[in-house]
Amino acid sequence: MTTAHQPLARRYRPKRFEDVIGQRGVVDTLRNALASGRIAQSFIFAGPRGVGKTTTARLLAKALNCVTGPTPTPCSTCDICVEIAEGRDFDVLEIDAATHTGVDDVRQVIVEPLALAPMRGRYKIFIIDEVHRLSKQAFDALLKSIEEPPPYVKFMMATTDPQHVPETIKSRSQVFELKALPFASIRDQLRTVMAEEGIEIEDAALALVARHAEGSMRDALSALDQVLAFSSERVTADDVSTVLGVIGRDLQFEIAETVAAEDLGRAFELAGQIVGSGVDLRLVCRELARLMRDLMVLQIDPSRYDDPEIASEGERARLEPLVARYSREDLMRAFDLLSRAEWDIRQSSQPRHTFEMTLVKWIHLRRLTPLTELIARLESGQPTGLGAGAAGGGVSGLRPGAAAALAPGAPVRRPAPIGAPPATSPAPTARPGGGRSLATPRAASTSSAPEPSSPPPARRPAGDPKTALLQAVRESSRAFYGMVVAQAQSIELEGDTLTFTFAAVHRTLKSQLEARRGWLGQLAQSVLGRTLTIVAKELPPDPAPAREAQAAVDPRRADLEARVRQEPAVQAILDVFGAEIEDIEELS
Repeated sequence: MTTAHQPLARRYRPKRFEDVIGQRGVVDTLRNALASGRIAQSFIFAGPRGVGKTTTARLLAKALNCVTGPTPTPCSTCDICVEIAEGRDFDVLEIDAATHTGVDDVRQVIVEPLALAPMRGRYKIFIIDEVHRLSKQAFDALLKSIEEPPPYVKFMMATTDPQHVPETIKSRSQVFELKALPFASIRDQLRTVMAEEGIEIEDAALALVARHAEGSMRDALSALDQVLAFSSERVTADDVSTVLGVIGRDLQFEIAETVAAEDLGRAFELAGQIVGSGVDLRLVCRELARLMRDLMVLQIDPSRYDDPEIASEGERARLEPLVARYSREDLMRAFDLLSRAEWDIRQSSQPRHTFEMTLVKWIHLRRLTPLTELIARLESGQPTGLGAGAAGGGVSGLRPGAAAALAPGAPVRRPAPIGAPPATSPAPTARPGGGRSLATPRAASTSSAPEPSSPPPARRPAGDPKTALLQAVRESSRAFYGMVVAQAQSIELEGDTLTFTFAAVHRTLKSQLEARRGWLGQLAQSVLGRTLTIVAKELPPDPAPAREAQAAVDPRRADLEARVRQEPAVQAILDVFGAEIEDIEELS
């Protein structure tokens, strides 16, 4: 007769406190309590799934009722220890609270049997699994029993959601928090299990299973059992990828390298390859998000290259170039995008298309330049990279929940060269879809431009007075010139009146220039040797028929745009740089 297969998770369940992995604080506390005789009447073991909550409760039950006990080292060979381990001891009652949730169940299974003394052991022990699933009335019925139990009764409760256990229950119990197991502990235990089973397995395959388990030893053993059913002679990383539906690190690295190279064609090829292999696209996004987290950790702390959870043997050679090719802003944006894509794919009727568009968005996001970097370039006089020939471009830093995309790659009105007639500066270019889009340098906040320096000593202009004055403004405050003066639609000097004309969307710039009238007057006196009257004008607002027509067709977009325009940060960008909102996306 064929012997029934016993799952690895049951076969390698800890039989002693020493066998419990990664929970040293809990185990040492229980062993010291057993050695000193300071044993509580009620225990709560809380933590994620598969980390040893119910197993620890059974070990404690064995330690209390073992023929050599109470002892921190139960023999595991006496009838009581064996029967408790197999779940058939009469004095240790295991209750699934997910099934017995009602008050009648608690009364019949727990409250009424309390009066009966243990049949063989020292204690009558109730192990209540998933205790948070009990109803309010059931907790009320349980409370009195936990508060004043008979001396021979012990309660042990396990839960993955301690927040839903009433405080009245927790205050009468000793609460032990079991933590998710570290990657290295799971990997090493899996290696030990495979050695016991006499099966060869690649280190890369062990790492994939350990990462897939996400801190749960039981999940890791169950996944390994599944892989062994597919290939029981020699387990490779490809076997694990095929069975568990996860992608190997090599493919993760290739996707990240393709995005860094902004190779859209190759991105679609990789997406087709992944879909053809039958891999769960949600898990792909999850693994890629984890890779972004790993790259961020390595940027912050290069010593973590020796951490096996971050970089296995042989992976450093591919991780180092990736770390250099991604900025921290890139990594944060990519992590958010991939985390959101996992949910989008779950809800999508076309998961492949959603995944492909996620890769396209990821490549596009790398083209965004942080606001602080743009301002630093502007203040130092360096090119901002936002000209008409720039690939992409955009603004990062808008609040989550509503994203306003300023048109990338739009024609740019750069500051007019000193000496060129301002009237010849091009007006904002109209986009085919209506509205205007200026990819001018963007400010990080609504604060005023930096305070200009003191006017230079008086000197006589050589040539055109207006050109000399604008040259002096630029020399005195490059930031004020680039952020305010150069954004004017026109600058006219007629007699003793200098007039700056701004577009309606540049109302903030007009206010900033008015606040500097005194300084500009002093500068004009120093440079031109005469007093000028500084005037700031505002052009009438431009109509936006296309946007209004779109709002009439899509009232939801009109509502979103109204909400976005109320945001101070968005309003500042629109006012200062004269851009129009081209597209709005509501982020989940």
